[in-house]
Amino acid sequence: MQEPELHDLSDDADYAASQQHGSASMMRSDSGKHSSSSEHDGAEVVYLKDNVTIHPTQFASERISGRLRLIKQGSSLFMTWIPYKGQNSNARLTERDRNLYTIRAVPLTEVRSIRRHTPALGWQYIIVVLSTGLAFPPLYFYNGGVKEFLATIKQHVFIVRSADDANVFLVNDFQNPLQRTLSSLELPRALSVASGQSTSVSVGETSSDENQERTSGDVYEGSISSSQYNERQRQRVHDPARDLSIHVLEKFSLVTKFARETTSQLFRDNHSNGYGAIERRSNNQSPIDYPQKASNDSNKVSDKTPVPPDSLEFDKVSLVWGKARQAPLGSDEWKTFLDYEGRIMDSEALRKRIFYGGVEHELRNEVWPFLLGYHAYDSTEAEREYLRAVKKSEFETIKKQWQSISPEQAKRFTKFRERKGLIEKDVVRTDRSLSFYDGDDNPNVNLLRDILLTYSFYNFDLGYCQGMSDLLSPILFVMEDESDTFWCFVSLMERLGPNFNRDQNGMHSQLFAITKLVELLDIPLHNHFTQHDCLNYFFCFRWVLIQFKREFEFDKTMRLWEVLWAHYPSEHLHLYVCVAILKRHRSKIIGEQMDFDTLLKFINELSGHIDLDAVVRDAEALCICAGENGAACIPPGTPPSLPVDDDGLLLYSQQELDDVL
Repeated sequence: MQEPELHDLSDDADYAASQQHGSASMMRSDSGKHSSSSEHDGAEVVYLKDNVTIHPTQFASERISGRLRLIKQGSSLFMTWIPYKGQNSNARLTERDRNLYTIRAVPLTEVRSIRRHTPALGWQYIIVVLSTGLAFPPLYFYNGGVKEFLATIKQHVFIVRSADDANVFLVNDFQNPLQRTLSSLELPRALSVASGQSTSVSVGETSSDENQERTSGDVYEGSISSSQYNERQRQRVHDPARDLSIHVLEKFSLVTKFARETTSQLFRDNHSNGYGAIERRSNNQSPIDYPQKASNDSNKVSDKTPVPPDSLEFDKVSLVWGKARQAPLGSDEWKTFLDYEGRIMDSEALRKRIFYGGVEHELRNEVWPFLLGYHAYDSTEAEREYLRAVKKSEFETIKKQWQSISPEQAKRFTKFRERKGLIEKDVVRTDRSLSFYDGDDNPNVNLLRDILLTYSFYNFDLGYCQGMSDLLSPILFVMEDESDTFWCFVSLMERLGPNFNRDQNGMHSQLFAITKLVELLDIPLHNHFTQHDCLNYFFCFRWVLIQFKREFEFDKTMRLWEVLWAHYPSEHLHLYVCVAILKRHRSKIIGEQMDFDTLLKFINELSGHIDLDAVVRDAEALCICAGENGAACIPPGTPPSLPVDDDGLLLYSQQELDDVL
């Protein structure tokens, strides 16, 4: 293990500069307010702290120092963090990356919680969690000031300490006192916790090499309004801890341009392996409505923008691109892959065969457990039967844990009631158009509910999140056996579980990888997304979260999943599928100058209109063309890779850590 560099503040130019400011480094009057000499439009700095730092990696040379401020304008409070410019510690930071890491004018109405960390060794830091469930990188306070930061917020915004964790402070938690006992991890589905009068603010900061304080007269890409979020979207939640999922995408049309710019900053390099941050540039263009077929705008050729050629044009070099699809794997051919005891003799050849052709439906309940990892490729038939018997007994034991909860117990088990309610609400809306799930009191719907409830007890930390029922439904449809379905689902969630984590790191890493792959494989399209503030790639959120489940018909979804689970030619083929879909529509996206709102609408309308075979063929070809450069775009541990521990320190015991430190 490489020992992290220690940060010596005596050699830190940012720290030295801050000392010259003296008491100005904490600009708080007795009333908790400070009016800057450059006050603009009623904005006043009520808190300022220098040398608040982001640690993208464990190395001191890569840390980014900046200035944290709380700015009051009218009845609204905003938080900003601006990296220093022209200081030694940030010497490696380019202007582009500086803009990426900058946190500009985040309204406290968009903050759900603030978690304070006070390690035994090292600096205090905070993690600010937004109402969307996304979080900014930890902000380290080299010179103290966390207590004052929280005290200032408390003077202007309703904030309460979580009953479950004394280091978590809930912001704008207007629920009744009993509900306040929920953990700060319980994030609302609604995109805003704000209510009340609309208040606009224009705040920003201009940089100088001396880092002098300026309460900006610069306007940050237009004014923002806290009332632009629809309060009606605020709902009571059943499992708010991890409920940022499909609901967020479906409500994303309500997100203002400002919020998109803010959240796009979250998709940056927070991995210790040094992956670069995602590029984000501001744009003041007004939204463009997506032209319908009947729209007159579609005939205005003069409004179109010339589309740069694609160096990887599909139609012109079709012989280069992926092989044509084959007939699905049948029973007779399947037997040729097995030895006399039922072992699969060549798992790579089998996976390749499935990639190009899929599996006949009647054979899926035998093949899918191998693809999902429930059965080992080198296991014998006898070993698999024994495993099924053992796992069935284990499943029944877990299931009885929640079945044995009495009504009186349930009254005192809030988490169980919430998860059970959310599951029951979701399963009755999952694939009901299929005869397998159709009708009232359908036993298969009940099986969905029971399996998801059992999983919430098997993996209590993760529990249940919206979208899981979408992932489970095809597995139950294929396996039909409750225990086998459960364990296949468990195996799938070992790989896709990070998609539903509270910190959303699994989704972050995948959307980040898509960004880098598009940049690698289609520079003009990447430039378009950059210019139109689309680099957060939230329009791909639903694709990634539930593996294109809502983009294809049910049968095609199963065919696609078989292809993805084959992990050929890459276990991250789904990311290349995303790129392939975008590239197939690049002319329309670029030609019509789609901004985020237009692009999100366009992507949603692609559902049910994507050529599966063509996209899979293109994805294979893109993967081959990208080669090692493409693999390098994907951070280690990105789903569906089995999770890896990014923090090497966690691999060592406390005694070993003490020895190192």
